[in-house]
Amino acid sequence: MTLNITIDADAPDAPYEQLRAQISEQARSGVLPVGHRLPTVRGLAEELGLAANTVAKAYRALEGDGVIETRGRNGTFVAAAGDAAERRAVAAATRYAAEARRLGLNREAAGAAVETALRVAYEGER
Repeated sequence: MTLNITIDADAPDAPYEQLRAQISEQARSGVLPVGHRLPTVRGLAEELGLAANTVAKAYRALEGDGVIETRGRNGTFVAAAGDAAERRAVAAATRYAAEARRLGLNREAAGAAVETALRVAYEGER
C-alpha cells in the first residue's frame, strides 16, 4: 500500500498542511489502516518533491494529533487515532462552551457561532 498524496503548489494551504490533512483523512477513513508503516521523512520528501523539513513538520503535527506514532528506529506508523481525535474534539468543544457561556452567549448564539466556524473550516467539502 502506498500513500496517495497530491501537493498543489497553487493551493492556499501550505504544503505541510496539505500533507498533514491528506494523511489524517486517509488514516481516519481507513484507507491507511492502523499499523501501516509510513515512508521515512526523507523518502516521502523526495517522492513528493518537498523539503525534508516540510514533511517533518507535517509528521510532528500528525503525531501531536494522535494520528501517527513514531517508534524510534522502527519507523512511523498510523496510530489508532479515532478515539484520540474524538477525545480532543470533545475537550475543545467543552472549552469553547465554557468560554461562550462566560461571554454571556445564550445556547442558540453559541451554536450559531459553531455552525459558522464549521462552515468556514469545511468550505469546499461535500
